[in-house]
Amino acid sequence: MTERLQPEPWLRESLRDVPPVARAVLHALQLAEEDLASWCGGLDAQELNSRPGRLPSVAFQIRHIARSVDRLLSYAEGRQLDEVQIAALKAEMDDDAEPDEVFAELTGMIERAARRIRELASEDLEVKRVVGRKKLPTTLCGLLVHVADHTQRHVGQAITTAKIVRGSKTEAAK
Repeated sequence: MTERLQPEPWLRESLRDVPPVARAVLHALQLAEEDLASWCGGLDAQELNSRPGRLPSVAFQIRHIARSVDRLLSYAEGRQLDEVQIAALKAEMDDDAEPDEVFAELTGMIERAARRIRELASEDLEVKRVVGRKKLPTTLCGLLVHVADHTQRHVGQAITTAKIVRGSKTEAAK
């Protein structure tokens, strides 16, 4: 883990051109990318795919973040999931991830998500939306906030798993 050289994104006075809710979501995504790079970036493929104590792997957590943000933003845009998104969902648990590929997927998603969130930011946050096959009711605001909180939940799980994987490797070497 590398030491944080600057304050967290929300303390940098950035993204002032973005409305507050969207700004908070974008800051959460920036923090996720930075924290995952810092805490998980040095893992090799075996460590990234490791499932200590049957926990989901770090690779799963990172892929799940990227792909769930895409899915949640589809709902926020008033769309249902397409076949590509459903296939990607089913492949999240695959245990053959390469670090470069996983982090590239995350970075690409954050770039695309930022554009999508900026476009959604000008809409009425109370506009009704539905989620999933059951079409559970929510709002655009609810979905945007969930992008941030769901992402941060899985960042924490990825970091915890990375610490366990590194600790297990250190203990095995003794």
